Parts: sequence; C-alpha cells; structure tokens
Amino acid sequence: MDRIEQSTSKYFTLVGNPNCGKTTIFNFLTGLHQKVGNYPGVTVERKEGKILYEDDSELTILDLPGTYSLSANSPDEKIVSDILLGKHPTVPKPDGVVCIVDATNVERSLYLVSQIIDLRYPIIIILNMIDVAERYGIHINISALEDRLGVRVIPTNAKKEQGLEEARQALKTSLRIYPLVRQWKLPQIAQEKLNELATMLINYAHLTEEQAFHEAITLLSTHRSLDLYSSTYDKIILERVAQDYEYFASQEIDRYSVFVQSRIEWIRTLCKGIIHRESKRHTVTDSLDKVLLHPISGGIIFVLVIAGTFFAVFSWATYPMELIEGGVHWLSSFFETIIPPGSFRNLVIDGAVAGTGAVILFLPQILVLFFFLGILEESGYMARAAFLMDRVMNRVGLSGKAFIPLLSSFACAVPGIMATRTIENRRDRLVTILVAPLMSCSSRLPIYTLIIAATIPPLFIGGIFNLQAIVMVALYFIGILAALGAALLFKSTFAKGKSTGFIIELPPYSIPSIKNILYQMWERTLLFLKRAGTIILFASIVLWYLESHPVQPNVSPGEQLANSYLGKAGYAIEPVLRPLGFNWKIGVGILSSFFQRELFVSTMSTLYNLENSGSLVDGFRERVTQEIDPLPGKPTFSLLTALCVLLFYVLALQCISTIVVVQRETNSWKIPIFQFCYMNILAYVATFLFYRVGLLIF
Repeated sequence: MDRIEQSTSKYFTLVGNPNCGKTTIFNFLTGLHQKVGNYPGVTVERKEGKILYEDDSELTILDLPGTYSLSANSPDEKIVSDILLGKHPTVPKPDGVVCIVDATNVERSLYLVSQIIDLRYPIIIILNMIDVAERYGIHINISALEDRLGVRVIPTNAKKEQGLEEARQALKTSLRIYPLVRQWKLPQIAQEKLNELATMLINYAHLTEEQAFHEAITLLSTHRSLDLYSSTYDKIILERVAQDYEYFASQEIDRYSVFVQSRIEWIRTLCKGIIHRESKRHTVTDSLDKVLLHPISGGIIFVLVIAGTFFAVFSWATYPMELIEGGVHWLSSFFETIIPPGSFRNLVIDGAVAGTGAVILFLPQILVLFFFLGILEESGYMARAAFLMDRVMNRVGLSGKAFIPLLSSFACAVPGIMATRTIENRRDRLVTILVAPLMSCSSRLPIYTLIIAATIPPLFIGGIFNLQAIVMVALYFIGILAALGAALLFKSTFAKGKSTGFIIELPPYSIPSIKNILYQMWERTLLFLKRAGTIILFASIVLWYLESHPVQPNVSPGEQLANSYLGKAGYAIEPVLRPLGFNWKIGVGILSSFFQRELFVSTMSTLYNLENSGSLVDGFRERVTQEIDPLPGKPTFSLLTALCVLLFYVLALQCISTIVVVQRETNSWKIPIFQFCYMNILAYVATFLFYRVGLLIF
C-alpha cells in the first residue's frame, strides 16, 4: 500500500484496549466509507475510513489494533507504537488520537492513555460501555475526569449508538489543538536518569523528543538483553544504559517496575473521588458464569453450542441455496439463448457459469457460520469458551491463548494463524500455527455439504438429531482431535518447553449487535464473491478446457472426458490414490483443490456434467450412485468412499494462502514445507487405515 499523501484533511487514529467496542465505534464513524487491507510486509489488518460531514468536509481515521500498552511485544503492538511514534514508513504521523476507554475499567484503560499523552498528542476520550458500568454499580464523574485530564470525555453506549453522534462532531470541533503535558511523576533519581538517556538518544540517535522519551523508558525497563539492541543503537548509548542498570541496583530501585508503578500511582490519584463503586452487585453475568464456566455443565453447553451451530449451518441455508441454484440455471439458460452454439458458449456455460456457480451455491452456509461466530463473539461467550478450553490446551502443552486462533481457523486458517501473534511463547506460537489448518475452515464446508447431502441419508436419530448434521459435527471434532494430538506430539519433541500462563479478560455478557454482525457478513460476502470472480472463475475455465480438450469427435461425453488432459492427469495419479479407495475422478478433484479447496465442488460439477441437472446435490447423488467403478466393481462413491474423501479433506493441507501466510508469520519456508508434508502424509495414512478397516466392516 502506497504512502498516504498528507492533505488539508485531518488524519486521526483510533486506539484502545481489546474488547472496548472500538470496532463498533469505527464502523459507526465511517459507515461504508472504509477500506480493509494489510500493512505492507506484515499480516496485521489495516482498517481506514472517512468521516463525512454535512458541510462536505471529511476526516480520515485509522483503526489501530487493540493493545494495552505501547510496549512492542507483538506485531500488533509494534504497528501501534510505530504509527504513534511517527516511525511507520507508509502511515503519516497522526494529527490527533481518539482513545476508547472501557467505562467498566477506567484505571486500566488510562495506562495506555498516559502513554499517548507522553507523545504530546491532542486527544479526545470516548468513554464506552457506560451502560454496563452503571449496571455494575460504577459511577463516573465525567466533568471532573475532563478537568483533571484536560481533555474532552464523551460517554457512549456503542451497541445502542448512544453518544456516538456527539463523538463524531467532537472529532471535528473539540479535539484539542495543542499538546497535553505529562502528569505522572517518577522518583527524582529515576527521572534524572531518564532525562539524561533521552537527551543522548536525541543527540546520537537523532530521535524526536517524544520518541526519545518513549525509547528511554523502554531501554531502562526492558527484560531483554541489550545485545538485541546493538543493531539499533550506538555502543556508547548501550554502555550508558548498562551503567544506569548498575546505578538503579545500587539505589535499590526496581527498574522493571518503577515506570509502571509511577503511572499506576498517578492513575489512582487521578481517579480518586471521580470513580465511585457500590458494593459488588450480583449481576446476570455472575449468574450465567456459575453455569457456563462450571467444569461439567459448562463443557456440556459448549459442545451443544458448537453442535447447534453446525446443525444450523446445514439446515438454515437450504432455501437460499435453492434460490442461488435457480439463479445459476437461469443464467445458463440466458447465455444459451444469446450465444450461438460452439466452443465459446461451452466455455461460458460449462466452464465459467457452472464452475463458479457450483461454489457460490454454498455461500449461504458460510454466512450462517459467520453469523453464529459473530453471535458468540459479540455476546461475550467466546472468551468463556477459551477459558473452558484452557484445561484441554494444557494437557497437550498449550495455553488457553491458543484457543482463539484455533477457533478463528474454523472460519479461515489465515486469520487464525495471524491471531497467534498474541501468544508470547515462541514455541506455543509455532505449534499453534502448525496445527491451525487442521481446524475445518469455511472453504471445506462446500465439500462436506456436497458429499454428505449426496451420500448420507437424511435420517433423524431418536427423532431429534439429523444424521447428516451428526456427520458434519463429527468432521469438525476429528479436526480438533487431530490438532490436539499433533500439538501434543510437537510439544513433546522439537517444541519442548513450558507454556505461558493463561490470563484472559471475561467481558460482561451483552446482547449482540446484529448490525455489526451483518456488516461482518457483508465483508465476508464481498471477499468470497471476489475470490469466486477471480481465482475460482479462472480455475473453472482452465478445468473446463482441460476436460474438453483435445476434442474427440464422435465419442460419448464419458470417453471425451477419459481421454482429455484432465482425464489423463487423473489416470496418472490413480495408482497412488487407489489404496484410499479413490478413482481418477476423485484424484482430479484433489489436484484442483490445491489451488482452492472449493474447486473440488466445481471440478465434480464439470466431471459429472452437473450443470444440466436440476440440482447440484441431486444430480451428483444420481450420477455417482449409478456410476460403477470397474476396478472394484462398486459404485464410485460408496458410503465408505464418501467417508474416506471427507476424512482426507479434514486432514489435508490444500490452501496456497495458508502456506504463504505461514511463511510470512514465521519468516521461513521450512515451517510451511514441513506443515504441508506432515498434514498430507497424515491425511493419506489416516484415510488408508480407515478404508482398510472399513472394507472389513462393510
């Protein structure tokens, strides 16, 4: 992304702790006038938007990742600190900062605010979740807080959009145009050493006053070895820092905590008499947590929630899928009437429309999945699920912090792998990255749905549980068990070491914002359609060409396909796949999946000429049950074969995007190559064993 050009328009940043409602506020302020991408060179998401006013003026605002401080211990925190310090190569130094403060925990939020004040930024504070604070018996004197801080403080309830319009106007009119002055104080000895080191950094490292102050605190309080800073600072500076360490020790000053404690003492003094807490109230959150966090009832409810989610994925999307399928058939008929017979019409109808339509068909299921994940996140249950899973994570050598990345991988392994940046322990992070793709992501969902709907009878067990939904849930749990088993193996071999402790903030339960969830679903829809209109469209056309060339005149469609480039490729790899019960057509589907998993569906549509069938699922069911594989003399897709295909796709790594993001996150090609090899070997061996045992049983 190119450097943003400075203009007369003001450029602000939005900062705050995680789970403070920052995203909701950003979406309100910018509406649809926002763009999402990644910062160059890293996988940290970048969200920027425009705030448009009635007089046609506008402001640009950048939503920074959530952080508790400016200590750059993770890629997210480094992005935040670099931008606020004016050190980021593609982002201009902001004109001001909007600080989102959690009204239920003002003291903790003010720690980050104090660091931003140190950088002498004009700021305003949005005091969010004021309604939740009041329910907790927390009362805040807003005007007194404004007077003591010297900044505008706007109370809001972002979920109900209360106070947000005032905040939007305040950005235009009330942002302080002069810098604030640091208020917190250090012991005199520590202050003198800090001032001396900051002066050296200004003179020798050519830092600004604000940058030097921040870097001096970092150097004087760091737990890291000074050798790690040798490429950043001159030897004379590092020697001076080492002398300061000795001086602090001689004066019995804990250099690790003196800076933190000094800020905390200032925050306590600031809040004294401003924040009043009633005696602890028994809230709905307390009552729910007694049940939802209980080792037994909590675990049962967690399993039911996950199972219910995937039951809804399988059931709720049926009607919209039928509508999309009807639309695809209408589009095919439309092109058939306006394009004369020939190769071009075949390319458009059989290649482009049929291929992409076979994948777009499953968009409703993906959106239902994201809807429920949004409900879990917005309601506050997601953090409880992570807490419950901490016990399981510990048994395989991981901390509960690995749960959120793994859960995110159900949607897509790419953001799941990116989410491992919150894991401080390097070994834990590496193991989590290695096992994250074993979680069944949304790109596997079209494959699961097609095969399950076509081969598993829609029976109800006990009159309640749908057999197809049970199989779907089982596939997700197989991925989870495989991930936990792989993590245990890795942590007991090359990634030995103790896991870090798990500390997680449990936000109060709240009614999910349907508006936010629908907005996220809209973003997912655009991303999916973009992929369908580019990668999948291109691959579908290529697959159509390969299965229809070289042209064999006066032969049946089956003979044409068998002698095509695609058929020959399938026959070439068939000996390798026969031990798994797969024929050459399944092999072609697997080959195409290495570009994008969803392409298995469009490949099957092309191979079985399903574009002319009334329903993709019904057509697939009819064709594969009637087709007899000559080698074993059984239907191509027997129940055992179908289960083997599903198992293979649960365990195999077939996603170029995942491989690329692992390389970027680990800065090594060794890790993604190892990951690709171990997952596909695991998929092959597990499917082989399952098939052999299945032959004995069936």
